[in-house]
Amino acid sequence: MSIYDIFKKYPKISTDSRNISQNSIFFSLKGSNYDGNKFASKALENGASYAVVDNKKYVLNDKYILVKDALKSLQNLATAHRNKLKCKVLAITGSNGKTTSKELCKSVLSKKFRVVSTFGNLNNHIGVPLSVLEIKQNTEIAIIEIGASNLGEISYLCKIAKPNFGVITNIGKAHISGFGSIDGVIKGKTELYKYINDNEGIIFINYNNKILMNNLPKNSKKILFGEDKNLAFNISFYKCNPFLSVIYKNIIINTKIIGEYNFENIALAITIGEYFEIDLLKIKNALENYKPKINRSEFIYKNSNKVILDAYNANPTSVMKAIENLKNFNEHKIIIILGDMNELGKNSENEHLNIINTCLKIKISNLILVGKIFHKVNFTNYKSFKNVSELKNYLTFNKEENSLYLIKGSRSIKLEEILGYL
Repeated sequence: MSIYDIFKKYPKISTDSRNISQNSIFFSLKGSNYDGNKFASKALENGASYAVVDNKKYVLNDKYILVKDALKSLQNLATAHRNKLKCKVLAITGSNGKTTSKELCKSVLSKKFRVVSTFGNLNNHIGVPLSVLEIKQNTEIAIIEIGASNLGEISYLCKIAKPNFGVITNIGKAHISGFGSIDGVIKGKTELYKYINDNEGIIFINYNNKILMNNLPKNSKKILFGEDKNLAFNISFYKCNPFLSVIYKNIIINTKIIGEYNFENIALAITIGEYFEIDLLKIKNALENYKPKINRSEFIYKNSNKVILDAYNANPTSVMKAIENLKNFNEHKIIIILGDMNELGKNSENEHLNIINTCLKIKISNLILVGKIFHKVNFTNYKSFKNVSELKNYLTFNKEENSLYLIKGSRSIKLEEILGYL
């Protein structure tokens, strides 16, 4: 009996022996610091029906399935499953806004269709297969988030997810360490365009994003949206204080999302809703009731202070957009707390220094820097700390009131921990 035949009987996949779904198939994946084969027996004890292993010495009975490579088997299973599905698949990638766009599109599409989407940001070589395997036979539309940090990854993951529709949210300075340069990022992200075009799918594209427009394959099937009166999907920015509002077909949509930089994500969700013929008032309702997930552009009232918490991810592009968005606020005192930006490769110190210099140039007075890289390159009067613990100590004795805080940094810095000190 093949793994796919077993999957049809036990359509749940587990990869963590500590958190087993009952009657699931456990895949013994490997990481830099662990070997899943060692936990296969524990997974079966905890309720898994089968364990896929790629080391013969761990096979104890017929509940173990021996394969050459457990990860490759997981990916092959996802591909086989995708080939049996009839639903439409929308793939979303980009340097910023992937998860927010995915969640917004899901909120809109769920008004009419049975929708499955990537859980959280499980968007890599493991996450995409797991997301595909969550799709049911009665699913009508699946939204798959695809992340990448190296050339060829998006192309490979597209062969598993086989999207009919695709969108790149934007292209910026993210994962430079893997792509090598901004040109490498463009080449890597637009692998999605190539796959969609080669398979006669449809690309949704922001007409106002010149990088994306300039890298669109010739003769591609495309749906354009943005701020332009000549577009069928002409969506306009309305205001952002503090929450973003847009206008479409003379209807104002008032979201609960912070940041002018989220305009593209809202515009995409409107366009996709309209393309799939969802009633505009239902689109409006979906977007107005969507609330950002934890640490993603959250707006929090903390004592007498207001806080924009965006501590899930950071790169030079998203940091500058977050700072630029502060122009929409009319506050007496604004304090910016920035954490290190990860995966910038050999240019990392220069990129951090560029952020500091830009803040000096635009005369930002209240800036606090957190992390080893920011601390190393900071030779200004801006306060800097090696880690969050040092910052906590400082904040304990330096309280501010009636201020607006922007908190922005990479996930590993854990800036959300300072909320209790504001």
